[in-house]
Amino acid sequence: MTETRCPWCGTDPLYVSYHDTDWGRPERDPRALWEKLILDGFQAGLSWITILRKRENFRAAFHGFRPEVIATWGEDEVARLLADPGIVRHRGKIEGTLRSARAYLEIEAKEGFSLFLWSFVGGAPIQSNLASMSDALTESPESRAMSRALKARGFTFCGPTITYAFMQAVGMVNDHLVTCPAHAECAAMA
Repeated sequence: MTETRCPWCGTDPLYVSYHDTDWGRPERDPRALWEKLILDGFQAGLSWITILRKRENFRAAFHGFRPEVIATWGEDEVARLLADPGIVRHRGKIEGTLRSARAYLEIEAKEGFSLFLWSFVGGAPIQSNLASMSDALTESPESRAMSRALKARGFTFCGPTITYAFMQAVGMVNDHLVTCPAHAECAAMA
């Protein structure tokens, strides 16, 4: 993939690799979905490349994004995370992650977190068939519904724009340009 790749990733090798191997590939693992949703929440107000560059630090700081561990954390862990220069140090986002871990566990036990999230797209990726980046949405009826449902369950930093970006990243929406080789790859994975 070279000249026809989606232009949003630019030429940064980390961003290009993320585009080529991760973004838009349908993800169904509940823990991986939760991690991505949390990281998208940390991105609020920042660029995704900032979070991508810190992703391994986040994984270490949050013990592999294991919700069953994070759900037990309290103020000591919040203080530890606020002192960690390898992540985004935002009290509201960190405390929201702890609450979201508890909400994740409830959803996972009742209906399955992956099934819950994928239900907003009817269980199958939406194929957008975008001709140019100007055709891309920033939110959708599905992302608005997902945002409302997540907030009702106790999640934070999950507005409809964040949930749409999440849906794109985890392959619930195939927003690769039709001229991008990844578009056909992701469509075939659906």
